[in-house]
Amino acid sequence: MTAALPPIRDARDSDSQPLAALIAASFAEYPDCLFEWAEFPELRAPATHFAVKGGRLWVADAPGGSIAGSLGVVPVPEQNAVEIFKVYADPAFRGSGLAQALFARALAFAEAGRFAEMMLWSDSRFARGHRFYEKLGFVRWPGERYLADVSATWEYHFRKALTDRPLAGHRP
Repeated sequence: MTAALPPIRDARDSDSQPLAALIAASFAEYPDCLFEWAEFPELRAPATHFAVKGGRLWVADAPGGSIAGSLGVVPVPEQNAVEIFKVYADPAFRGSGLAQALFARALAFAEAGRFAEMMLWSDSRFARGHRFYEKLGFVRWPGERYLADVSATWEYHFRKALTDRPLAGHRP
């Protein structure tokens, strides 16, 4: 018998500290991957940040006031796409279906907006996350980007087609 998933809800600005704690703990799992508050100004008011961009951020509540997982989405109309952000899960909830449930919210958002694809950037060190994205149908695109942050992060780009409508940069 599987345990019930923690409740998923829209993020609030008051989730700032527990969301930062989740991200910092996730970063700590990887060598030289450091969490620096100054590099994440959006975490000061996470719900407002996503709402202003026309997006949504969902979190799953964990016992004790912490956050078990998160996932955000923002429209990128010029590419007829949505971009996924803040995909994190506490290790205690990995493999539980929580990440898939969070992703389902983003997929519903994208489909309701009739976007043709989803995309995301992921730290090159996050191999477990890359396998998750590929399981969901994302494909790693050529090229990388360097963030010049405290962790000297390189990111990979992933995309997932949602419809048979033309993808960004392609004409019928």
